[in-house]
Amino acid sequence: MKAKNQLTVEKLNQLLADYQIHYQNLRGLHWNIKGQLFFALHARFEEYYNQASEVVDEIAERILMLGGQPLHTFEDYTKTAKLGVVANVSEAKPAVESVLESQRYFLNSFHEILEVAGENNDEGTAALMSDWIGHTEKEIWMLESFLA
Repeated sequence: MKAKNQLTVEKLNQLLADYQIHYQNLRGLHWNIKGQLFFALHARFEEYYNQASEVVDEIAERILMLGGQPLHTFEDYTKTAKLGVVANVSEAKPAVESVLESQRYFLNSFHEILEVAGENNDEGTAALMSDWIGHTEKEIWMLESFLA
């Protein structure tokens, strides 16, 4: 791996670990949601975890393209992740609030990685982060609207 890619790979591995935790959090919300919004949120959380699975794959592949090694064990993820685990949430409002908190966290992460990628003229990573920033900003708006 080129030295200039080291920081980007480290940040992408952090993102990968956080996204794996996010994915499992979403699975838990999908399985455990209850109440009048069950049908809507059960389906929405499934959409979210399917999207998260795709993002995980894109992150790992980008790490490989940069010459790095993606984290790939649950032990790696739990040791590296900064995103918190969401457990035993079954009510709509706290479930959606937890997803909103995660989206805000990821928006900040994407901006950090975009900055590093820009400094290293890494157009591939920068483009990926730019796409995810736009998507995440929309998700934040939608989640905030739901909670209003």
